[in-house]
Amino acid sequence: METPNLNYIKEISGGDLDFEASILEVLKKEFPVDCLIFEENFNKKSYEEASNNVHKIKHKISMLGLNEGLQLASKFENDLKKCEVKLYEKFVEILKKIHVYLG
Repeated sequence: METPNLNYIKEISGGDLDFEASILEVLKKEFPVDCLIFEENFNKKSYEEASNNVHKIKHKISMLGLNEGLQLASKFENDLKKCEVKLYEKFVEILKKIHVYLG
């Protein structure tokens, strides 16, 4: 099972530690809010909005090097547009890993 990492952020930073720290700070600030909004929309069965939330979260998943997670999120995003929710639990597991990592 893959785990979050900073490889991509380090790659794009070119060794600029201040840049890396600022990106990490943005992730720590935005990620919990994005997840909360997703959960609210999902629980209201506002699947189109939840799909939009997943789209936004996908970028953070990608930045944290979770390639398999990104593929699952993309599939889940499309499924939500068709009101299909079977990938919900797997998607939430990815979110939990990221929450722990950013902790």
